[in-house]
Amino acid sequence: MTVVIGFIPNPYGEAALEAGIEEARRRGTGVLVVNATRGDSLVDPKYVGESGWTELQNRLDQLDIPHDARQAMGADVADELLGAARDVGAEAVVIGIRHRSAVGKMLMGSVAQRVLLEASCPVIAVKPR
Repeated sequence: MTVVIGFIPNPYGEAALEAGIEEARRRGTGVLVVNATRGDSLVDPKYVGESGWTELQNRLDQLDIPHDARQAMGADVADELLGAARDVGAEAVVIGIRHRSAVGKMLMGSVAQRVLLEASCPVIAVKPR
């Protein structure tokens, strides 16, 4: 079993990564770190670039728990996280969240909201400290 972590290169992704690693250690499992983008813009600050991906891989390699990482472009981000959780039989999914107004959620949708509502396993939502 595995803890799936939704990662983006910002404080919310870092909070999810830290909490996910801690949760995996608590459960005695490994982690699968997922970073995805729809690829509908030339630059997506939530998508980890090549140098950032290498840095993330190096950080994971230093862990004392089993780990893997996936990166996808063109997929719906929530679908990618939910699919990864199904693929590995995840014990939990960890995501970073930020405060959004009701209007903001209505107009733009929410990856976090979909994951919270549709995941078949527990979802741990964290904020940066």
